Amino acid sequence: MFNPDDIRKEFPILGRQVHGKPLVYLDNAATTQKPRCVIDAISEAYCTINANVHRGIHHLSQVATEQFEEARNKVRGFINAAHSHEVIFTRGTTESINLLATTLGNTLLHEGDEVIISTMEHHSNIVPWQMLRDRTGIAIKVIPLREDATLDVNAYRQMFTDRTRLVSLTHVSNVLGCTNPIKECIDIAHSHNVPVLIDGAQSTPHIKVDVQALDADFLAFSGHKVYAPTGIGVLYGKEKWLNRLQPYQGGGEMIQTVRFEHTTYNELPYKFEAGTPNYIGAIALGKAIDFVESIGIENIARHEHALTQYTLERLNEIEGIRILGKPDGSAVSFLVGDIHPADLGTLLDHLGIAIRTGHHCAQPLIDHLGIPGTVRASFALYNTKAEVDALIEGIKRVARMFA
Repeated sequence: MFNPDDIRKEFPILGRQVHGKPLVYLDNAATTQKPRCVIDAISEAYCTINANVHRGIHHLSQVATEQFEEARNKVRGFINAAHSHEVIFTRGTTESINLLATTLGNTLLHEGDEVIISTMEHHSNIVPWQMLRDRTGIAIKVIPLREDATLDVNAYRQMFTDRTRLVSLTHVSNVLGCTNPIKECIDIAHSHNVPVLIDGAQSTPHIKVDVQALDADFLAFSGHKVYAPTGIGVLYGKEKWLNRLQPYQGGGEMIQTVRFEHTTYNELPYKFEAGTPNYIGAIALGKAIDFVESIGIENIARHEHALTQYTLERLNEIEGIRILGKPDGSAVSFLVGDIHPADLGTLLDHLGIAIRTGHHCAQPLIDHLGIPGTVRASFALYNTKAEVDALIEGIKRVARMFA
């Protein structure tokens, strides 16, 4: 049976206090806390096998390499990629998208070509394409939202032209908490022979993401949102696409031969992993995936969905509440009367409640909604209804102060 009270015992930080109050951590869309098995895996790797991978014939290097590649294969299984060499380790979602924007710009995208994104994208899925636009003259087209702040799929259908080269969409909005119809969007794009990049930062920790079932061409996600350390992430790409792209960076590991006259590049995935990789982070990501799979992603999804629905019910008890969008995942954004989000967040922090306020790195979406920012509560597998109750009582207490 899924029991969050038992799971919480695996997370040392959840036992601490903040401002003399028990910590209620509801900022999981920003980063998740780490279970003891992941923390121990980092320590054990540094203490027992630390050596540069793929470089040495000595024992430590061989063992480190084995565990690094084992972690890659765990990621392959986690997202159901066809091949482990379709898994590229990066620093996170942001670097994954930048890698793809840069390599596409160097290889397949030219002046006048079009990239489609949406109004609800994180800055990580906006700015790299703007930088590419400024360098190469590509065009960026933005999918509008309907009145209920969901993706306007009908408008999306009409946006394709013979110059459309890529669609890059978030799977789950980090602000609105809504799940986009990503399979439908992929099918529409593929009917025009256009590949799709999924920003999976907010989906992979919470629901099953099967890249083969989705027929996704690319997927980016961050380890630190899946109970792994910061500084490790993944770019998945279909082999046929990755083979067409030039390397992102030059240096060690990504080469086969180097001469002053000419250099030949390594095979997948290594041609995109220049320099010493974060092999300790990758090993810890593999351990985090083991942890998630031991609980079951379906169990996690059910638990977090139930928490979100319970939160929505309880928020509606609060006078002046405004819930943004149609959250169906593991995050809820809202406003309370005329209370500024930063004021509400600061006062909740003094009650030991950690939530996120502001524009959540999605300023175009916040501007579209015509608000200064939001208050966001986001859930993970260790959160409980008691913590939701603490959040609601904290909001009510703050609201009374402002009244």
